[in-house]
Order: sequence, then C-alpha cells, then structure tokens
Amino acid sequence: MTRVARKILMLVENYFPQDTRVANEASLLSDAGYQVTVIALRRHDQTRHETLNSVEVYRVPTLELFKKTSCANASRMKCLVVKVKAFVGYTVEYCYFTVACLIVSGYIFVRHGFDVIHAHNPPDTLFLVALPFKLLGKKFVFDQHDLCPELYRSRYSAAEGVYTGFLRIFEWCSLKLADITIATNESYKQIQIERGNKNPRDIFIVRNGPDQVRMTPVAPNARLRGMNKCILCYIGSLNPQDGVDYLLRSLRHLLHELKRSDFHCVVMGTGDSLQDLRNLAATLQLNGCVELLGFVSDEDLQANLAAADICVDPDPSSPLNDVSTWIKVMQ
Repeated sequence: MTRVARKILMLVENYFPQDTRVANEASLLSDAGYQVTVIALRRHDQTRHETLNSVEVYRVPTLELFKKTSCANASRMKCLVVKVKAFVGYTVEYCYFTVACLIVSGYIFVRHGFDVIHAHNPPDTLFLVALPFKLLGKKFVFDQHDLCPELYRSRYSAAEGVYTGFLRIFEWCSLKLADITIATNESYKQIQIERGNKNPRDIFIVRNGPDQVRMTPVAPNARLRGMNKCILCYIGSLNPQDGVDYLLRSLRHLLHELKRSDFHCVVMGTGDSLQDLRNLAATLQLNGCVELLGFVSDEDLQANLAAADICVDPDPSSPLNDVSTWIKVMQ
C-alpha cells in the first residue's frame, strides 16, 4: 500500500505569514489535514519559532547587503555599479538563505521528519536544499512565483546575457528536479513546458487571489472620504519593475499641467524603491496630494480601499509583467 505524504516543509525567502500566497497555501494544506512547517525570513518584530494556526514556523535572520535599486535614467558607469552591487547582493543573500534552509531543514528532518519539500521561488537555488532529501525518497514541489530571468531583465532593463544565463540554469535545475511544479497562470505553465520540458500532467496552476476573509468590505476611511476629493489607491510592491514612478509622473501632469487638484492618491506597500519614490514625489512637488504609506495593517488597507474611487495599476510592459498575473489587480 502506498504511503500517503502527510508532512510538508515549505521554504520561502520572504516573511511569513505576510506572504499572502504562501500563507494561503499553508493554511489550506493544514485545514486538509497535512502537517505544515515553514522556513521563512525573520522580521525584526517576529519570533524565531512559533505555531500559527497549526502551521509551525521557523525563521532565519534577514540578510541584506545592498539596497536593490533600478539604474533607469542613470549614467552608464552608475548603472554598471548598480548591477554589480545587485549581482553581489543577490548572490550572497540567496546563498545565505539556501544554506540556512539546508541547515534548518536537516534539524526539522531529524526532529519531526517530512515527506515533501515545497519550495517557493525566488530564489531558484532552493533545489539544492531538496536534492539530498530526494536521494532519501522525499518529494520536491517547485512553486514558481516569478520567472527569475524575466524578473532580472525587467528590474534592470537588461538584455539576455551572462546573468540571465545563470538564472535559466538554476530555473532548469529546479524544474527538472521537481516531481510536481506549480504555476501561477497559463503563461507560466507554457514556459515550464518549453524551458523545463515538463509533462503538462505534472504542472498544476494555482492562481493567486485575495483572501475573502481579509478583503471583506468595511467602512471607508473617514479621513479620506472627508477630503471630498477623488481618492486614488495603489496597493502592491514598490520595486523598480512595478512602474510606480510612472504613476507619480502622471500625477504631476494632472496637478501642474492640467491644473487639477481635486484628487488624492494613497500608495500602500513597501519594497526597494519606497524611499526613492518618496524622494521623487518631493521632487515632482506632489506633497499634499499623494501619500506613500509603506506597509499598512489589514484594517487600514481595507478601509483605504473602501474609500477609493479609482484603483490604479501602473505596471509597464516588460518581460515579466507581460506574462504575470498580479494579486493587486484583483484586490
């Protein structure tokens, strides 16, 4: 009789349960009777080890060598420096997290055991954690959140080259080692078939979406509604590839060229570009008509969205955006 896999170890280089997709998957698996353990990064206000809604969480300290910024509108020399720092930073940070996962997963394996390693990318180096356990008969699931070669090209406006070559190798290794892969949409599934030669029967599409419990309609933010202006809202990551700088420039045109002052824009989210965007908003003289709030609580997020007249998504066309489905649109 075939033994049913009941213990699942998830790996994610992000905060948990703040990563909505991972938290949703862990919760659903736990509700279905699986024992779920997660290895994640540790935020300053989080504990190293705890149990959240029957999901056991182990956290490792966050390591960030350099701030990852875009080299858009920069000189060639400055752009080169940015790319070199990004390469060194990502290499060290991803190697650190991969090694940390290997050590902690070994501890969990000895103490509790597990049947499946479920790795969420990026990075695509987590197949190295699964490899020794595959030799022991454990299964490996590769959950592809992002296409790393396209992510790099979109973030740094880069062409195909050495860096994307390495990223494709890691992606190929992850796809080939995986017993099952998870794609976020049909576009990602097709790429897994083409680049990893995966059997379509071994690929499952699990779409991301808002948690219906978290996104229950609430009373609108009274401060925003009291402005008697058209309220614009953005929610999502604030990274170079997300195009929020385009949003700010369009607001400048609206305010200074079209002489419209009957709007107020609320930007919710955090990322590598948050401070750069705040500086840009000041440079564009948008003070008073735009707020870049950074991370907000679920309560504030829901109240601000309830107050919005228009929600905006300024994602530019890019190798990553053109094939991706973003949760912020559905939120």
